[in-house]
Amino acid sequence: MSETKTAALQYRFDGPDDAPVLVLGPSIGTTWHMWDRQVPELSKHWRVFRFDMPGHGGAPAYPVDSVGEVAARLLGTLDELGVQRFGYAGCALGGAIGAELALRHPHRVASLALIATSPRFGTADEFRQRGVIVRTNGLDPIARSSPERWFTPGFAAAQPAITDWAVQMVRTTDPGCYIAACEALASFDIRAELASIGVPTLVLVGSEDQVTGQGEARTLVAGIPDARLAVVPGASHLAPVEQPAAVTDLLVRHFSSAWQAAPDAHATGQHAITAPPVKPVLAPPPAVPVAEIAAVEQPEATDVRPDAYAAGMKVRREVLGDAHVDRALAAADEFSSDFQELVTRYAWGEVWNRPGLDRRTRSCVTLTALVAGGHLEELAFHTRAALRNGLTPAEIKEVLLQAAVYCGVPAANSAFRVAQKVIREETTPQESRHPPAGGARTPARERGRSRVGT
Repeated sequence: MSETKTAALQYRFDGPDDAPVLVLGPSIGTTWHMWDRQVPELSKHWRVFRFDMPGHGGAPAYPVDSVGEVAARLLGTLDELGVQRFGYAGCALGGAIGAELALRHPHRVASLALIATSPRFGTADEFRQRGVIVRTNGLDPIARSSPERWFTPGFAAAQPAITDWAVQMVRTTDPGCYIAACEALASFDIRAELASIGVPTLVLVGSEDQVTGQGEARTLVAGIPDARLAVVPGASHLAPVEQPAAVTDLLVRHFSSAWQAAPDAHATGQHAITAPPVKPVLAPPPAVPVAEIAAVEQPEATDVRPDAYAAGMKVRREVLGDAHVDRALAAADEFSSDFQELVTRYAWGEVWNRPGLDRRTRSCVTLTALVAGGHLEELAFHTRAALRNGLTPAEIKEVLLQAAVYCGVPAANSAFRVAQKVIREETTPQESRHPPAGGARTPARERGRSRVGT
């Protein structure tokens, strides 16, 4: 295990020192142990490098709130170890890191496998809602609901030891690092860039995955030029844990046959890594499902508006949530559409996007102004936004107490009533639902609410 610095990740190696390096990336809430059942076979052919996310598995708690920053820390760790070129397989958040590396540092990645991965994991709302729950209730509600997201019901019932292990793995994660990882997933979106991934890619998904299912997998395969699809029968989100033999077989076949040669060593100073020879792979026992690899057609490009409106829409969605903004835009007609554009472009693209104040501070200012003006409907959704921006219920209470002194007790009395209702709704875990992309589904109270604001 490494002596970890702030810029480095906790890691371990398995396999021959002179073999090509294969990096395995974990999912949010898991540790490198999620790959334990792949390592014995993979380490026969590759020098297997596993790492933990910050604050996971006892790793130092240095929160990272973007996929790009985790990828940068991973590259920094590999640089310190002298690893220049490697294959990469990652699950969920670990897969997002692999896609980020293939996009930003294509000369470093020889081959790629994306497991239970999406070009955009659900919506930002879902992950920021999860952050609110963790900030308020700790990780226990998320830990207790993890097995139903990660495993099929039959597997969870038949493997109580693995189920308990999964719960404990999440429960022992640092809450601040978990919230930061949720933020990283909330902001991850590479749908418009898939065609730029230029390495051989295997996209692997469990047939029963309700978190990042076959639709997301097919979007990846359609968008990445040299990609193939494998569906693992009888597996949910953590396919490497639930169907280890089938996943191991697919990884061995992919990385043995699809390892892109390194760039010209004279031009880059790097040395090509020779792929291990293809060898016969024993089929798993009949009881273990075996997935087949298939190819899928290519995608259509998406368009992004590169101006203050686009920047404002991004901030508006991050602060207020996709569900709220979608309702506001859907309700706009010829009479009100110009107002929606004005709000998006100037309130969100200009003022909320200025660097002078962080979003927590802007939420404090906004709540106070809304109390002073008696705008209780907008106070409700900006209380929700304040929780997403990182304010705790206790901090919101202090803002309203301050407002009581300067805006008047009657105004604050109404404000407390509105904020109390919102906080109760937002901080109550929705354990009975199956959240997409490892996160909570949009609560029922968000669906169908008709009145919207800015």
